[in-house]
Amino acid sequence: MKKERPALSKFLARRMDAVSNEEDRRRFNLDVLTDAGLRRGYTTGSCAAAAVKAALLALVCNESPAEVNVSLPDGLHFLTIPIDSVRREPGNLAYAEVVKDGGDDPDQTHRARIFANVRRNDQGVIVFQQGEGVGIVTQAGLQVKIGEPAINPVPRQMMIKAVHEVLSESDRETNPGFDLQIGCRNGEQIAQRTFNPRLGIVGGISILGTTGIVEPKSKAAFQASVQVYIRVALADRPKEIVLAPGNLGQRFARSSLGLPPKGVVQMSNFIGFALDCLEQTLAENEQTLPVLWLVGHPGKIAKILAGDWDTHSGRSVSAVQSILQLAKEYGLPAAEVLSRSRSIEEAIELVPTDMLSPTFWSMVERRIASVTAQLLPRVEQVQVRLFRMDGRALGIADSR
Repeated sequence: MKKERPALSKFLARRMDAVSNEEDRRRFNLDVLTDAGLRRGYTTGSCAAAAVKAALLALVCNESPAEVNVSLPDGLHFLTIPIDSVRREPGNLAYAEVVKDGGDDPDQTHRARIFANVRRNDQGVIVFQQGEGVGIVTQAGLQVKIGEPAINPVPRQMMIKAVHEVLSESDRETNPGFDLQIGCRNGEQIAQRTFNPRLGIVGGISILGTTGIVEPKSKAAFQASVQVYIRVALADRPKEIVLAPGNLGQRFARSSLGLPPKGVVQMSNFIGFALDCLEQTLAENEQTLPVLWLVGHPGKIAKILAGDWDTHSGRSVSAVQSILQLAKEYGLPAAEVLSRSRSIEEAIELVPTDMLSPTFWSMVERRIASVTAQLLPRVEQVQVRLFRMDGRALGIADSR
């Protein structure tokens, strides 16, 4: 049975609640390096939650904390985040600012200044507002409604948690309403170096993060971005979109299909992951996609013929063997040269075009499309286009 606490002041009771809560959690140690020897950091969402917590401590407790503890979404850990500045201002308003530390991740928002203006409201709810340098969502497909500030759901929950950790139970019951205005110094300029303009986020950066922690150069971070781009690409129920490992897909989409930039998703090596996201998003939206284009170099895309859906060179075999097998089935006298090739690009250079002709490559494209289509019941047609590294088409270019 929990020991009954004697009557305490509201301020002291809140302090004891905070201490007991932190005893149940563990500090996430950012100084422990990743297996690759890289330093982790914290997200813009964690920065915003820290700024909200510091500003609220200034507003309701007259404190000016040098650092605050921010609960992470896993419910098991917290971060201690330094506060760069905090102050009360006229009009029952408080301000706090945090300098983002992205660790060793090459993130455009590293060292960005994330700030929060916090004010009580009479609505009895927490309201998220756009501050200078945070964008507004202007098109569908994201996790935030059109017209809302670009503050993703997990950071919003982190900020709500921060508010509740500062307030006592009685405060939450009598007046839980606060306006949380979140901004970023020079955020509009920073956003121009990100994908935000392409995603229809106007006026600044997004407040992001699903774990509160930045994993440097992480696979999870890239996959999360692929998932967002697929949702945006499908939001307007288009007739066709392009998935591509790299820039070849963008060139094809622009020159041959006339698609807008948001209709092209760069998936890097994560072909299987991207296809899973595509099918899942179509199912969630109860829609079908008339045409999916899979566009790129056969050195990547043809690897799926061997069942390799992650095409990283360390996690897949060379596509040469798959192309060699198809050449044998096709009756081409190119087996010897292909077997000596270390890569598809080398094979393209070595094997005469009368052996690996556009007609042959068109057959390869159809075979890849057939294998891919089996994973995508909500896609009506899969089309594949293969290109050399210099952008020249390998198959019959006009066979749309």
